[in-house]
Amino acid sequence: MPDSTPRRFWLLTLLSAAAAAVVSACKTAPGPATAQPQTPEASAVTGPIAARRGSARSSAATSPRAYRQDGATHIYGLNADRIYKGKIPPLLYAIGVLNVEIDRTGRVTRLDWMRAPRHAPEVIAEIERTIKQASPFPAPIRLGKVVYTDTWLWHKSGQFQLDTLTEGQS
Repeated sequence: MPDSTPRRFWLLTLLSAAAAAVVSACKTAPGPATAQPQTPEASAVTGPIAARRGSARSSAATSPRAYRQDGATHIYGLNADRIYKGKIPPLLYAIGVLNVEIDRTGRVTRLDWMRAPRHAPEVIAEIERTIKQASPFPAPIRLGKVVYTDTWLWHKSGQFQLDTLTEGQS
């Protein structure tokens, strides 16, 4: 009986590349931040991510650093209306550094603050809620489980950027 492992590897690689191409094609050009409220229809997330309330793909990342990109993209996809557009100002309301543990199925199993914004407990609670609601994340198929770290850059408006996908500071 022939070994189908190489065929599965290439199939997973091809599917991961196709998913990455779809996600990158959905990105919009950064625009100026506006204070205008958006209607729920305008800010709703659409497509396969919204339909499942989780990721429609797996992650082929081979390290926590590589997985961080998949995790950040997943959070951005589910929170498009909450992402600060453009370069973030130099003075932020809060900055937090958080370890997120993801099991082999993409479920969040643990959150561990490395640097919590203690002066803003509402931000701590909101970041934790956002991550838990984003579960399941892309399943780390090559890692089994993963603990990745990201930095949350929180603007006083309640919008945020993740350091992994930041557009920089002005």
